[in-house]
Amino acid sequence: MKTLIAACLTLAVSAPLAAQTRRPAASPASSDEPVISLRGFVLGSEQRFSAKTTFNAVFGQEVQPFLGGGAQLAFRHGLFVEVSGSQFKKTGQRALVFNGEVFRLGIPLTATITPIELSVGYRRPVEDHETIIPYIGAGVGWYGYKETSSFSDPNENVDTRKNGYLANVGVELRLHRWVGVAVDAQYTHIADILGTDGISKDANEKDLGGIAARFKLIIGR
Repeated sequence: MKTLIAACLTLAVSAPLAAQTRRPAASPASSDEPVISLRGFVLGSEQRFSAKTTFNAVFGQEVQPFLGGGAQLAFRHGLFVEVSGSQFKKTGQRALVFNGEVFRLGIPLTATITPIELSVGYRRPVEDHETIIPYIGAGVGWYGYKETSSFSDPNENVDTRKNGYLANVGVELRLHRWVGVAVDAQYTHIADILGTDGISKDANEKDLGGIAARFKLIIGR
């Protein structure tokens, strides 16, 4: 009997202690992030063209700006789909290569490049830093190229379009629930859109792609 009473007293004392020390079961982490979010963005970039000789000769440097915008469909689990459009337009001058030396001819030439790009990728916040979101993506693009000159016959002007490929990697920083910025590096390859005439043919440069540093101002969650 003494043993039974002692056991009951022990259980009576230990039960409240156990209740005090036992942690409540953790509830699943909740997030107010929507399952699917449609976000718009303004895009600016500086691209270093693969056709260095051509762009250096015509425009004075191979790094040139693009401006545009687009939209992104982001899913809570990390997948995203993005479409963007941008444009580069600038007037330089015709040039030629002779015996390995570049000569600028003083004849005005206006080039317009219009990319439309579609990519898919994955984004995931840094652990313990939910406002910092690295991402990676890849996709395809449709690239229009126009070249006109006031001293050329209409049949000497260029108006063509080619498909290309792209890949990018970057990081998004959330400044506010509805506002973010992103910076990334993007590589594009657009074969055989140059090299049919003019200095690009002389320099044997056919790729209109290159490596770009891009900046996006994002509106949306």
